[in-house]
Amino acid sequence: FFYSLLFPGLIVCATLCVCLVIILWRIKLLLQRKKKSASISKNGKDQMVIAFFHPYCNAGGGGERVLWCALRALQKKFPEAVYVVYTGDTDVSGPQILEGAFRRFNIRLIHPVKFVFLRKRYLVEDSLYPHFTLLGQSLGSIFLGWEALMQCVPDVYIDSMGYAFTLPLFKYLGGCRVGSYVHYPTISTDMLSVVKNQNVGFNNAAFITQNPFLSKLKLIYYYLFAFIYGLVGSCSDVVMVNSSWTLNHILSLWKVGNCTDIVYPPCDVQTFLDIPLREKKMTPGHLLVSIGQFRPEKNHPLQIRAFAKLLKNRVTESLPSLKLVLIGGCRNQEDELRVNQLRKLSEDLGVQEYVAFKINVPFDELKNYLSEATVGLHTMWNEHFGIGVVECMAAGTIILAHNSGGPKLDIVVPHEGDITGFLAESEEGYAETMAHILSMSAEKRLQIRNNARASVSRFSDQEF
Repeated sequence: FFYSLLFPGLIVCATLCVCLVIILWRIKLLLQRKKKSASISKNGKDQMVIAFFHPYCNAGGGGERVLWCALRALQKKFPEAVYVVYTGDTDVSGPQILEGAFRRFNIRLIHPVKFVFLRKRYLVEDSLYPHFTLLGQSLGSIFLGWEALMQCVPDVYIDSMGYAFTLPLFKYLGGCRVGSYVHYPTISTDMLSVVKNQNVGFNNAAFITQNPFLSKLKLIYYYLFAFIYGLVGSCSDVVMVNSSWTLNHILSLWKVGNCTDIVYPPCDVQTFLDIPLREKKMTPGHLLVSIGQFRPEKNHPLQIRAFAKLLKNRVTESLPSLKLVLIGGCRNQEDELRVNQLRKLSEDLGVQEYVAFKINVPFDELKNYLSEATVGLHTMWNEHFGIGVVECMAAGTIILAHNSGGPKLDIVVPHEGDITGFLAESEEGYAETMAHILSMSAEKRLQIRNNARASVSRFSDQEF
Protein backbone atom coordinates (compact mmCIF):
# COMPACT_ATOMS: atom_id res chain seq x y z
CA PHE A 1 0.00 0.00 0.00
CA PHE A 2 2.86 2.35 0.90
CA TYR A 3 4.68 1.76 -2.39
CA SER A 4 1.44 2.19 -4.34
CA LEU A 5 1.08 5.70 -2.85
CA LEU A 6 4.75 6.67 -3.12
CA PHE A 7 4.94 7.06 -6.89
CA PRO A 8 1.73 9.13 -7.25
CA GLY A 9 2.84 11.22 -4.27
CA LEU A 10 6.16 11.99 -5.90
CA ILE A 11 4.37 12.98 -9.10
CA VAL A 12 2.05 15.33 -7.20
CA CYS A 13 4.96 16.91 -5.31
CA ALA A 14 6.99 17.34 -8.49
CA THR A 15 3.99 18.85 -10.27
CA LEU A 16 3.40 21.31 -7.46
CA CYS A 17 7.07 22.29 -7.43
CA VAL A 18 7.05 22.88 -11.20
CA CYS A 19 3.87 24.96 -10.88
CA LEU A 20 5.43 26.99 -8.09
CA VAL A 21 8.57 27.63 -10.16
CA ILE A 22 6.46 28.70 -13.16
CA ILE A 23 4.36 31.04 -11.02
CA LEU A 24 7.46 32.63 -9.46
CA TRP A 25 9.06 32.96 -12.89
CA ARG A 26 5.96 34.68 -14.27
CA ILE A 27 5.86 37.01 -11.26
CA LYS A 28 9.51 37.86 -11.78
CA LEU A 29 8.90 38.69 -15.46
CA LEU A 30 5.95 40.88 -14.49
CA LEU A 31 8.04 42.73 -11.91
CA GLN A 32 10.91 43.17 -14.37
CA ARG A 33 8.57 44.84 -16.87
CA LYS A 34 7.21 47.02 -14.08
CA LYS A 35 10.76 47.88 -13.04
CA LYS A 36 11.76 48.84 -16.59
CA SER A 37 8.78 51.16 -17.05
CA ALA A 38 9.39 52.84 -13.68
CA SER A 39 13.05 53.53 -14.48
CA ILE A 40 12.26 55.70 -17.52
CA SER A 41 12.11 59.42 -16.75
CA LYS A 42 10.09 62.08 -18.50
CA ASN A 43 12.91 62.79 -20.97
CA GLY A 44 13.05 59.13 -21.98
CA LYS A 45 16.32 58.32 -20.22
CA ASP A 46 16.78 55.47 -17.79
CA GLN A 47 17.07 56.56 -14.17
CA MET A 48 18.32 54.43 -11.35
CA VAL A 49 15.68 53.92 -8.64
CA ILE A 50 17.10 53.62 -5.12
CA ALA A 51 14.61 52.56 -2.46
CA PHE A 52 14.84 52.45 1.33
CA PHE A 53 12.58 50.13 3.32
CA HIS A 54 11.81 52.06 6.49
CA PRO A 55 8.20 51.51 7.66
CA TYR A 56 8.60 53.91 10.61
CA CYS A 57 10.44 56.72 8.83
CA ASN A 58 8.48 59.41 10.70
CA ALA A 59 9.73 58.24 14.11
CA GLY A 60 12.36 60.27 15.89
CA GLY A 61 15.02 57.70 16.70
CA GLY A 62 18.61 57.18 15.67
CA GLY A 63 17.60 54.77 12.91
CA GLU A 64 15.61 57.53 11.24
CA ARG A 65 18.57 59.88 11.42
CA VAL A 66 20.61 57.26 9.56
CA LEU A 67 17.90 57.13 6.89
CA TRP A 68 17.80 60.87 6.24
CA CYS A 69 21.58 61.28 6.32
CA ALA A 70 21.96 58.34 3.92
CA LEU A 71 19.44 59.89 1.54
CA ARG A 72 21.17 63.26 1.72
CA ALA A 73 24.59 61.69 1.07
CA LEU A 74 23.36 59.64 -1.90
CA GLN A 75 21.52 62.60 -3.41
CA LYS A 76 24.74 64.60 -3.37
CA LYS A 77 26.67 61.85 -5.11
CA PHE A 78 23.94 60.59 -7.47
CA PRO A 79 21.62 63.57 -8.11
CA GLU A 80 20.08 61.99 -11.23
CA ALA A 81 18.70 58.96 -9.40
CA VAL A 82 15.12 58.58 -8.20
CA TYR A 83 14.80 58.05 -4.45
CA VAL A 84 11.97 56.11 -2.85
CA VAL A 85 11.09 55.48 0.79
CA TYR A 86 8.68 52.68 1.66
CA THR A 87 6.85 53.83 4.79
CA GLY A 88 3.82 52.81 6.81
CA ASP A 89 3.22 56.31 8.18
CA THR A 90 -0.11 56.71 6.40
CA ASP A 91 -1.37 59.32 8.87
CA VAL A 92 0.98 62.01 7.50
CA SER A 93 1.91 63.32 4.06
CA GLY A 94 5.31 63.26 2.38
CA PRO A 95 6.00 66.98 3.01
CA GLN A 96 5.06 66.51 6.68
CA ILE A 97 7.54 63.62 6.98
CA LEU A 98 10.31 65.75 5.46
CA GLU A 99 9.44 68.67 7.71
CA GLY A 100 9.55 66.35 10.72
CA ALA A 101 13.04 65.19 9.70
CA PHE A 102 14.19 68.80 9.58
CA ARG A 103 12.54 69.68 12.90
CA ARG A 104 13.93 66.67 14.76
CA PHE A 105 17.33 66.21 13.12
CA ASN A 106 18.07 69.49 11.37
CA ILE A 107 18.34 67.60 8.04
CA ARG A 108 17.02 69.06 4.79
CA LEU A 109 17.17 66.96 1.60
CA ILE A 110 18.36 68.66 -1.56
CA HIS A 111 16.19 66.68 -4.02
CA PRO A 112 12.63 65.30 -3.91
CA VAL A 113 11.83 61.91 -2.44
CA LYS A 114 8.95 59.68 -3.48
CA PHE A 115 7.08 58.08 -0.59
CA VAL A 116 5.36 54.75 -1.13
CA PHE A 117 2.78 54.39 1.62
CA LEU A 118 2.19 50.86 2.90
CA ARG A 119 -1.20 49.94 4.37
CA LYS A 120 -0.18 46.70 6.04
CA ARG A 121 2.36 47.99 8.55
CA TYR A 122 0.29 46.45 11.33
CA LEU A 123 1.75 43.11 10.21
CA VAL A 124 5.11 44.03 11.76
CA GLU A 125 3.71 45.42 15.01
CA ASP A 126 4.89 43.38 17.98
CA SER A 127 1.48 43.76 19.64
CA LEU A 128 -0.01 41.54 16.92
CA TYR A 129 2.14 38.61 18.06
CA PRO A 130 1.96 38.08 21.84
CA HIS A 131 3.77 34.76 21.28
CA PHE A 132 6.48 33.86 18.75
CA THR A 133 6.97 37.58 18.22
CA LEU A 134 10.21 37.33 16.25
CA LEU A 135 8.78 34.81 13.81
CA GLY A 136 5.47 36.67 13.49
CA GLN A 137 7.08 40.03 12.77
CA SER A 138 9.52 38.48 10.30
CA LEU A 139 6.79 36.72 8.36
CA GLY A 140 4.71 39.88 8.51
CA SER A 141 7.61 41.83 7.02
CA ILE A 142 7.55 39.51 3.99
CA PHE A 143 3.92 40.45 3.27
CA LEU A 144 4.73 44.11 3.90
CA GLY A 145 7.72 43.84 1.56
CA TRP A 146 5.48 42.24 -1.07
CA GLU A 147 3.13 45.22 -0.83
CA ALA A 148 6.12 47.54 -1.31
CA LEU A 149 7.50 45.53 -4.24
CA MET A 150 4.15 45.52 -6.05
CA GLN A 151 3.99 49.33 -5.88
CA CYS A 152 7.56 50.08 -6.90
CA VAL A 153 10.36 47.83 -8.17
CA PRO A 154 13.69 49.60 -7.59
CA ASP A 155 17.14 48.98 -9.02
CA VAL A 156 18.74 49.18 -5.59
CA TYR A 157 16.92 48.09 -2.43
CA ILE A 158 18.25 49.02 1.00
CA ASP A 159 16.73 47.67 4.19
CA SER A 160 17.56 50.37 6.72
CA MET A 161 15.40 49.13 9.59
CA GLY A 162 16.30 45.48 10.13
CA TYR A 163 13.71 43.57 8.11
CA ALA A 164 16.12 41.02 6.66
CA PHE A 165 13.34 38.68 5.55
CA THR A 166 12.47 41.15 2.77
CA LEU A 167 15.91 40.79 1.16
CA PRO A 168 15.31 37.53 -0.80
CA LEU A 169 11.99 38.94 -2.01
CA PHE A 170 13.59 41.98 -3.63
CA LYS A 171 16.72 40.16 -4.81
CA TYR A 172 15.26 37.05 -6.40
CA LEU A 173 11.80 38.23 -7.45
CA GLY A 174 12.46 41.93 -7.92
CA GLY A 175 15.88 41.43 -9.51
CA CYS A 176 17.32 44.21 -7.34
CA ARG A 177 20.76 44.74 -5.91
CA VAL A 178 20.14 44.61 -2.17
CA GLY A 179 21.94 46.14 0.78
CA SER A 180 21.41 46.29 4.52
CA TYR A 181 22.20 48.78 7.22
CA VAL A 182 21.90 46.76 10.42
CA HIS A 183 21.27 48.68 13.62
CA TYR A 184 20.44 45.66 15.73
CA PRO A 185 20.30 41.97 14.75
CA THR A 186 16.79 40.54 14.97
CA ILE A 187 18.26 37.75 17.07
CA SER A 188 21.67 37.63 18.70
CA THR A 189 23.84 35.16 20.55
CA ASP A 190 23.18 37.23 23.68
CA MET A 191 19.46 36.51 23.35
CA LEU A 192 20.26 32.82 22.99
CA SER A 193 22.37 32.92 26.16
CA VAL A 194 19.57 34.65 28.11
CA VAL A 195 17.18 31.81 27.25
CA LYS A 196 19.83 29.12 27.72
CA ASN A 197 20.74 30.40 31.19
CA GLN A 198 17.04 30.89 32.06
CA ASN A 199 17.45 34.58 32.87
CA VAL A 200 14.42 36.87 33.06
CA GLY A 201 14.39 39.70 30.50
CA PHE A 202 11.94 41.93 28.63
CA ASN A 203 11.91 39.32 25.86
CA ASN A 204 12.04 36.27 28.16
CA ALA A 205 9.07 35.99 30.51
CA ALA A 206 9.41 34.66 34.06
CA PHE A 207 6.99 31.75 33.47
CA ILE A 208 9.36 30.46 30.75
CA THR A 209 12.52 30.81 32.85
CA GLN A 210 10.87 28.88 35.68
CA ASN A 211 9.98 25.94 33.44
CA PRO A 212 12.95 23.94 32.07
CA PHE A 213 10.80 22.30 29.37
CA LEU A 214 9.52 25.64 28.04
CA SER A 215 13.04 27.06 28.16
CA LYS A 216 14.29 24.13 26.03
CA LEU A 217 11.49 24.64 23.52
CA LYS A 218 12.20 28.36 23.29
CA LEU A 219 15.90 27.69 22.86
CA ILE A 220 15.18 25.31 19.95
CA TYR A 221 12.86 27.92 18.44
CA TYR A 222 15.58 30.59 18.77
CA TYR A 223 18.24 28.37 17.17
CA LEU A 224 15.97 27.56 14.22
CA PHE A 225 15.07 31.21 13.80
CA ALA A 226 18.74 32.23 13.99
CA PHE A 227 19.55 29.72 11.22
CA ILE A 228 16.83 31.09 8.92
CA TYR A 229 17.81 34.67 9.80
CA GLY A 230 21.35 33.87 8.73
CA LEU A 231 20.14 32.50 5.38
CA VAL A 232 18.03 35.55 4.47
CA GLY A 233 20.70 37.97 5.69
CA SER A 234 23.34 36.34 3.52
CA CYS A 235 21.38 37.50 0.45
CA SER A 236 22.79 41.03 0.92
CA ASP A 237 25.23 42.28 -1.67
CA VAL A 238 26.48 44.88 0.80
CA VAL A 239 26.13 44.86 4.59
CA MET A 240 26.81 47.84 6.82
CA VAL A 241 26.66 47.56 10.61
CA ASN A 242 26.65 50.37 13.10
CA SER A 243 29.07 49.12 15.76
CA SER A 244 31.61 46.51 16.77
CA TRP A 245 28.97 44.73 18.84
CA THR A 246 26.60 44.44 15.87
CA LEU A 247 29.49 43.40 13.61
CA ASN A 248 30.37 40.44 15.83
CA HIS A 249 26.80 39.16 15.82
CA ILE A 250 26.19 39.66 12.09
CA LEU A 251 29.45 37.92 11.17
CA SER A 252 28.43 35.02 13.38
CA LEU A 253 24.90 34.76 11.96
CA TRP A 254 25.10 35.93 8.33
CA LYS A 255 28.67 34.79 7.59
CA VAL A 256 29.25 37.38 4.85
CA GLY A 257 32.43 38.96 6.15
CA ASN A 258 33.68 39.72 2.63
CA CYS A 259 30.96 42.36 2.12
CA THR A 260 30.40 43.55 5.70
CA ASP A 261 31.80 46.78 7.15
CA ILE A 262 31.30 49.01 10.16
CA VAL A 263 29.76 52.35 9.22
CA TYR A 264 29.16 54.31 12.40
CA PRO A 265 25.76 56.05 12.31
CA PRO A 266 25.84 59.80 11.62
CA CYS A 267 25.69 61.90 14.73
CA ASP A 268 25.10 65.63 14.52
CA VAL A 269 28.33 66.34 16.33
CA GLN A 270 28.97 69.69 14.65
CA THR A 271 25.66 71.15 15.83
CA PHE A 272 26.59 70.63 19.47
CA LEU A 273 30.11 72.06 19.28
CA ASP A 274 28.89 75.62 19.80
CA ILE A 275 27.64 74.71 23.28
CA PRO A 276 30.14 76.12 25.80
CA LEU A 277 31.78 73.48 27.96
CA ARG A 278 31.89 75.58 31.08
CA GLU A 279 29.15 74.84 33.61
CA LYS A 280 26.35 77.35 33.71
CA LYS A 281 25.36 78.66 37.11
CA MET A 282 22.18 80.45 36.04
CA THR A 283 20.12 77.96 38.05
CA PRO A 284 21.16 76.13 41.23
CA GLY A 285 21.57 72.38 41.28
CA HIS A 286 22.18 69.86 38.51
CA LEU A 287 20.13 68.63 35.58
CA LEU A 288 20.31 64.97 34.49
CA VAL A 289 18.95 64.07 31.05
CA SER A 290 18.10 60.89 29.19
CA ILE A 291 17.71 60.71 25.39
CA GLY A 292 15.98 57.76 23.76
CA GLN A 293 12.69 56.52 22.38
CA PHE A 294 10.27 55.20 24.98
CA ARG A 295 10.71 51.56 24.07
CA PRO A 296 10.91 48.74 26.64
CA GLU A 297 14.52 47.84 25.87
CA LYS A 298 15.68 51.37 26.72
CA ASN A 299 14.96 50.48 30.38
CA HIS A 300 13.80 53.90 31.56
CA PRO A 301 12.54 52.41 34.86
CA LEU A 302 16.17 51.73 35.82
CA GLN A 303 16.94 55.43 35.38
CA ILE A 304 14.06 56.49 37.63
CA ARG A 305 14.84 53.93 40.33
CA ALA A 306 18.53 54.83 40.35
CA PHE A 307 17.64 58.53 40.47
CA ALA A 308 15.29 57.88 43.40
CA LYS A 309 18.09 56.07 45.22
CA LEU A 310 20.39 59.02 44.51
CA LEU A 311 17.86 61.44 45.98
CA LYS A 312 17.45 59.23 49.03
CA ASN A 313 21.21 59.20 49.63
CA ARG A 314 21.45 62.94 48.97
CA VAL A 315 19.88 63.64 52.35
CA THR A 316 23.12 62.64 54.06
CA GLU A 317 25.52 63.76 51.32
CA SER A 318 24.48 67.44 51.02
CA LEU A 319 24.21 67.44 47.22
CA PRO A 320 22.47 70.41 45.53
CA SER A 321 18.97 70.16 44.07
CA LEU A 322 18.60 67.64 41.25
CA LYS A 323 16.17 67.08 38.37
CA LEU A 324 15.86 64.23 35.87
CA VAL A 325 14.45 64.96 32.39
CA LEU A 326 13.56 62.02 30.13
CA ILE A 327 13.53 63.12 26.47
CA GLY A 328 12.30 60.79 23.76
CA GLY A 329 9.93 59.97 20.93
CA CYS A 330 6.62 58.12 21.17
CA ARG A 331 5.79 56.04 18.09
CA ASN A 332 2.35 54.78 19.07
CA GLN A 333 -0.17 54.23 21.87
CA GLU A 334 2.00 51.52 23.41
CA ASP A 335 4.84 54.04 23.86
CA GLU A 336 2.42 56.58 25.33
CA LEU A 337 1.16 53.97 27.77
CA ARG A 338 4.76 53.24 28.68
CA VAL A 339 5.33 56.92 29.52
CA ASN A 340 2.24 56.88 31.77
CA GLN A 341 3.63 53.83 33.55
CA LEU A 342 6.92 55.68 34.07
CA ARG A 343 5.02 58.65 35.53
CA LYS A 344 3.27 56.22 37.89
CA LEU A 345 6.63 54.72 38.90
CA SER A 346 7.92 58.21 39.72
CA GLU A 347 4.87 58.79 41.92
CA ASP A 348 5.25 55.44 43.66
CA LEU A 349 8.89 56.28 44.45
CA GLY A 350 7.93 59.77 45.61
CA VAL A 351 10.14 61.59 43.08
CA GLN A 352 7.51 62.88 40.64
CA GLU A 353 8.32 66.53 41.38
CA TYR A 354 11.96 65.88 40.40
CA VAL A 355 11.22 63.97 37.16
CA ALA A 356 9.97 65.51 33.90
CA PHE A 357 9.02 63.94 30.56
CA LYS A 358 9.56 65.68 27.23
CA ILE A 359 7.89 63.87 24.33
CA ASN A 360 8.77 64.41 20.64
CA VAL A 361 10.55 67.68 21.36
CA PRO A 362 12.00 69.78 18.51
CA PHE A 363 15.74 69.76 17.96
CA ASP A 364 16.34 73.23 19.42
CA GLU A 365 14.68 72.24 22.69
CA LEU A 366 16.74 69.04 22.84
CA LYS A 367 19.90 71.04 22.33
CA ASN A 368 18.92 73.48 25.06
CA TYR A 369 18.45 70.67 27.58
CA LEU A 370 21.83 69.19 26.70
CA SER A 371 23.49 72.58 27.11
CA GLU A 372 22.10 72.82 30.65
CA ALA A 373 22.67 69.21 31.74
CA THR A 374 25.49 67.94 33.92
CA VAL A 375 24.91 64.19 33.43
CA GLY A 376 23.48 62.21 30.51
CA LEU A 377 21.93 58.82 31.33
CA HIS A 378 21.74 55.71 29.16
CA THR A 379 20.50 52.36 30.52
CA MET A 380 19.84 49.99 27.61
CA TRP A 381 21.54 46.60 27.90
CA ASN A 382 23.52 45.79 24.75
CA GLU A 383 22.55 48.97 22.93
CA HIS A 384 23.67 48.40 19.35
CA PHE A 385 25.31 51.84 19.15
CA GLY A 386 23.85 54.80 21.02
CA ILE A 387 23.51 58.05 19.07
CA GLY A 388 22.09 59.73 22.18
CA VAL A 389 25.30 58.83 24.02
CA VAL A 390 27.40 60.52 21.34
CA GLU A 391 25.17 63.60 21.32
CA CYS A 392 25.55 63.96 25.08
CA MET A 393 29.33 63.73 24.82
CA ALA A 394 29.47 66.23 21.94
CA ALA A 395 27.30 68.67 23.87
CA GLY A 396 29.60 68.51 26.87
CA THR A 397 27.30 66.41 29.07
CA ILE A 398 29.12 63.82 31.14
CA ILE A 399 27.76 60.46 30.02
CA LEU A 400 26.82 57.56 32.27
CA ALA A 401 26.00 54.64 29.96
CA HIS A 402 25.31 50.95 30.32
CA ASN A 403 28.40 48.78 30.53
CA SER A 404 27.62 46.76 27.38
CA GLY A 405 27.17 46.92 23.60
CA GLY A 406 28.18 49.92 21.52
CA PRO A 407 28.70 52.39 24.40
CA LYS A 408 31.21 50.02 26.00
CA LEU A 409 33.03 48.89 22.84
CA ASP A 410 32.96 51.97 20.60
CA ILE A 411 31.89 55.18 22.33
CA VAL A 412 32.72 55.56 26.02
CA VAL A 413 36.33 54.51 25.55
CA PRO A 414 39.51 56.36 26.56
CA HIS A 415 40.69 59.09 24.21
CA GLU A 416 44.47 59.36 24.11
CA GLY A 417 44.52 57.57 27.45
CA ASP A 418 42.07 59.94 29.15
CA ILE A 419 38.60 59.15 30.50
CA THR A 420 35.62 60.22 28.37
CA GLY A 421 32.69 59.06 30.51
CA PHE A 422 31.38 56.41 32.87
CA LEU A 423 29.70 52.99 32.65
CA ALA A 424 27.40 51.17 35.07
CA GLU A 425 25.03 48.19 35.15
CA SER A 426 22.97 47.93 38.33
CA GLU A 427 20.63 50.35 40.07
CA GLU A 428 23.17 50.81 42.86
CA GLY A 429 25.98 51.26 40.35
CA TYR A 430 24.13 54.04 38.55
CA ALA A 431 23.23 55.82 41.78
CA GLU A 432 26.78 55.64 43.11
CA THR A 433 28.33 56.81 39.83
CA MET A 434 25.89 59.72 39.54
CA ALA A 435 26.81 60.76 43.06
CA HIS A 436 30.51 60.46 42.17
CA ILE A 437 30.13 62.67 39.08
CA LEU A 438 28.14 65.30 40.94
CA SER A 439 30.65 65.38 43.81
CA MET A 440 33.55 66.11 41.44
CA SER A 441 35.03 69.54 41.16
CA ALA A 442 33.93 71.69 38.23
CA GLU A 443 37.50 71.56 36.89
CA LYS A 444 37.56 67.75 36.88
CA ARG A 445 34.21 67.59 35.10
CA LEU A 446 35.46 70.12 32.55
CA GLN A 447 38.46 67.91 31.79
CA ILE A 448 36.18 64.90 31.13
CA ARG A 449 33.95 67.06 28.93
CA ASN A 450 36.92 68.14 26.83
CA ASN A 451 38.10 64.53 26.42
CA ALA A 452 34.63 63.35 25.42
CA ARG A 453 34.08 66.10 22.86
CA ALA A 454 37.49 65.47 21.28
CA SER A 455 36.72 61.74 20.95
CA VAL A 456 33.40 61.91 19.07
CA SER A 457 34.56 63.48 15.80
CA ARG A 458 34.78 59.94 14.35
CA PHE A 459 30.96 59.77 14.56
CA SER A 460 30.24 62.94 12.59
CA ASP A 461 27.95 63.34 9.57
CA GLN A 462 31.03 63.95 7.41
CA GLU A 463 32.60 60.63 8.43
CA PHE A 464 29.33 58.82 7.66
